[in-house]
Amino acid sequence: MSFWAATVITNIVSVIPGFGPAIVLWVWGGFAVGSATLVRFYVLHFILPFVIAGLAVLHILFLHETGSSNPKESNATSKEAIKFSPYYFLKDVTMFLCVFFVFIGVVCLHPNLFGHPDNYIPADPMVTPAHIVPE
Repeated sequence: MSFWAATVITNIVSVIPGFGPAIVLWVWGGFAVGSATLVRFYVLHFILPFVIAGLAVLHILFLHETGSSNPKESNATSKEAIKFSPYYFLKDVTMFLCVFFVFIGVVCLHPNLFGHPDNYIPADPMVTPAHIVPE
């Protein structure tokens, strides 16, 4: 399924006038979707969560430095303002732990919960899967 998804999605870029086909060749790493394309997409899907996590940490660091808006009132003095730590920090850590344990539970106990049997069929560029049909 990833073979056909890569084929369809990258061919959308080819409609850009002028340099669209060149972008598709660069993304594919050849003249058709092959192992180079799939490796590039797998690497992108591996690195992207770390980039997003790094941006989230950077966001939290900036939030600690400048603070957030105050829910009490907009012109509250520094005595009346709710401080970021420990209130919001504990709330963020609690939610992170809840999501983390649900994620670990799904990954460890039910790894194929969101999987589909068609994802385990080896890619064959000469045979289109039966359920992929034109509109």
